[in-house]
Amino acid sequence: MISSKWIKTAVIAAGLGAMVAAAAAGAASEAKGKYYAIKTCKPCHGAGSPNGEVTPLIHTSAQWKAYFAAGKHDKGKEELTKYLTKAQLADVEAFFVNHASDSPQPMTCGG
Repeated sequence: MISSKWIKTAVIAAGLGAMVAAAAAGAASEAKGKYYAIKTCKPCHGAGSPNGEVTPLIHTSAQWKAYFAAGKHDKGKEELTKYLTKAQLADVEAFFVNHASDSPQPMTCGG
């Protein structure tokens, strides 16, 4: 016979596991963000581009957060969602913010 204490423990553990899985599913991915930046941003914003080069290094993390919060591209003329979904933009933001000029690990988009 299974005790009620064991059942309560199992239910709590299952609930916590579901919460952790849900949180992980919603977490932004730096690796995906780098991929999207290379595939979507870099073709128009690579080195020597007349549109200006865009890499995480060109701004501080606070500046990147403000940029993504505003959600505007091309000097405010277009919505960022014209180019990427909100989930993809969250990934790009994670990559840019975590590798901005003032971050512990600044980097370019490479690739």
